[in-house]
Amino acid sequence: MAVLGCIADDFTGASDAASFLVKGGMSVRLYNGIPDIQAQDNETGGQEEEAQAVVIALKSRTQETARAVSDSLEAARFLLSQGVEQIYFKYCSTFDSTPKGNIGPVADALMDLMKVPYTILCPALPVNGRTVEDGRLMVGGIPLHESHMKNHPLTPMWDSRIDKLMEPQSRYSCRCVGEQGADGFMAGSGSGETGDRQPGEPFYLIPDYRTDKDGERIASMFGHLALLTGGSGLLEPLARQWTKKLSSQGKIPDNATAGMALLLAGSCSKATLSQIAWYQSQGGPCCHLNPREMLEGRQTVDDAWRFIKEHSSETAAVLVYSSDTPDKVREYQKLGAEKVAAMLEGAAAELAARAVKAGYTRIISAGGETSGAVTKGLGFSSYWMGESVAPGVPIMVPAERPDIRLILKSGNFGQEDFFGRALAMTAKPNN
Repeated sequence: MAVLGCIADDFTGASDAASFLVKGGMSVRLYNGIPDIQAQDNETGGQEEEAQAVVIALKSRTQETARAVSDSLEAARFLLSQGVEQIYFKYCSTFDSTPKGNIGPVADALMDLMKVPYTILCPALPVNGRTVEDGRLMVGGIPLHESHMKNHPLTPMWDSRIDKLMEPQSRYSCRCVGEQGADGFMAGSGSGETGDRQPGEPFYLIPDYRTDKDGERIASMFGHLALLTGGSGLLEPLARQWTKKLSSQGKIPDNATAGMALLLAGSCSKATLSQIAWYQSQGGPCCHLNPREMLEGRQTVDDAWRFIKEHSSETAAVLVYSSDTPDKVREYQKLGAEKVAAMLEGAAAELAARAVKAGYTRIISAGGETSGAVTKGLGFSSYWMGESVAPGVPIMVPAERPDIRLILKSGNFGQEDFFGRALAMTAKPNN
């Protein structure tokens, strides 16, 4: 029976969270949405080993707030009904900084449901440069609102102080506690009541998290809480804390599988653009999806599929990408931003589905929206988590198709040679 349940606000965030739980020693199963356990058992014969941690991927990051709260509460009730002892609400390590963001409303609702007096806000992932220092969220040592994230098209970063980001979102107060932890905070506040917080009202604590050592300290201080919230950084030390209590080490699936691979990229992040350039420099076969040509009918999904079939082999994987420079993206958005995005995501999903139907066993996708479309197109409902290609980017094995390996990454994640690493880790020669 799972002891830890994680609710993630999007799919790539869920796989990110799951990867750190695996790294911490737990066996993990990820569900795309709230699972139907009976249907899952029917699909797999009910023969699979129980996971020690369960991660549920929702779409609550950009949903309408009432729906985001409703779905999150339904996921929490499901996890609690399955006997989990702790729930972790996972959100992006760069936060959702819009005043109408969903982190505050969802976290408030979970605190109310579980009747906890307080929890923590811990959106840190030091291995990827996301740290919390004096209550401020930093990206590569730069305050969030001064970093390259300040111009994000959906969630422009207007402040780096986590308490200020939460203020318009949450009904409850926040306090920065640095390294002192909950006991020091309560002792330093006399009766335990602070500022504008009403007696008995729930509240949030914001611990500093600069290094891996800080993660161990925070897990030790707050790991006993029934509800925790944050990015994926805290999940590895939290998993290690759990594995010390469990009777067996979590098992993870084999990384490799025999068969051909397809690479897809839709992110326009600096990291993904450099990864595409690296793959091209290695002579990898590439097919660019041009939005203008697709809208005008001069390029089609059939054209891309023909290119894939003609250039794929056991030793050569085709990279199909719609990623482009910021100037080009702005030019294409003039054609209708939502229409272009839907068209490109639909193309990636269709190509992935065609590849699996044709016997391809490895699908590697770069970009959150692209990856979400790919998972929807493939239709798998749950996955077992394997090792990571890069921090926060695990190899995933569909429970319904144990011969397939799926890798989904957020745009900013991964090394320059990410595609090469992913192909090498998942390749197993045919016997």
